[in-house]
Amino acid sequence: MADHTPTRAERREATARRILEAAQHEFGAHGDGATIRSIARRAGVDPSLVLQHYGSKQALFSLAVRPVSDLEGEDVPAHLAEVLDVRLRELPASTKALMRSMLTSAEAAEAMSVYLRERAARLAEAMPDDHAELRAALVVSSIMGITIARHFLDLPALEDADGDDVAALVDSWTSTAP
Repeated sequence: MADHTPTRAERREATARRILEAAQHEFGAHGDGATIRSIARRAGVDPSLVLQHYGSKQALFSLAVRPVSDLEGEDVPAHLAEVLDVRLRELPASTKALMRSMLTSAEAAEAMSVYLRERAARLAEAMPDDHAELRAALVVSSIMGITIARHFLDLPALEDADGDDVAALVDSWTSTAP
């Protein structure tokens, strides 16, 4: 079996992917203070390639902070426990960049707002009671607060949180019992 030599398009795509990953890490670490040069250095490319691939720092920022929706399935409490378990571990670079930037960038704030509204709406659909929308908004905002406290404020109790304890608490949040 012969080795595959990457095509020019494949090399270009790999470079763009490295730049985007580097941008996610830099924006996550430095927010809007990240620079084209620091992103290029992390990606191992010339700064001109960053601009060639993405056009501007703002365009790259928009892609780097795009949230990924992971709320699917019917078992909402189990899913939320899983989401919390992930949020208590290492955050994806894009999530960290978005959260670090949402208070200083109108674009990041809007991206987070859209993401949270979508998550709350999907969660409310799975909560069959009169207060589903409010309960869903409270759960989503609680997860966001937990994520901030764990990854940006270093709240000690969250560093050692047990997955089973988290699951039991989430179940109590989403229960339809009065």
